[in-house]
Amino acid sequence: MLSRLTATLLLAMTFATGCGYFQFPGIHRVEVQQGNIITQDMVDQLRPGMTKSQVRYIMGTPLLADSFHQNRWDYYYSIKKADGKETQEQVTLLFSDDRLTTIRGDRAPGVSPPDET
Repeated sequence: MLSRLTATLLLAMTFATGCGYFQFPGIHRVEVQQGNIITQDMVDQLRPGMTKSQVRYIMGTPLLADSFHQNRWDYYYSIKKADGKETQEQVTLLFSDDRLTTIRGDRAPGVSPPDET
């Protein structure tokens, strides 16, 4: 009876640990990055009137380029650090006649984001 109870508890702890409910000391957690890295330097280089190819050279290929809204590019970036802290950023670029017209989101040209310390 005791061995069955022990096995059940070990199995439950294994599943709970895998799901992130418990953290054992010494267990390595990795950073998880998703999307396009967006830096202030990149956004500062954007200027209204730039062509799509110029924007793609600076920002990279957008994470979302909707075929129904070809004049809108969305760049998303998220990182989850090993300590559990998560950061997300988003920038949306709008075009008219294949020229950049609008920059919206968490970063704007010439505006530094708040220090994340």
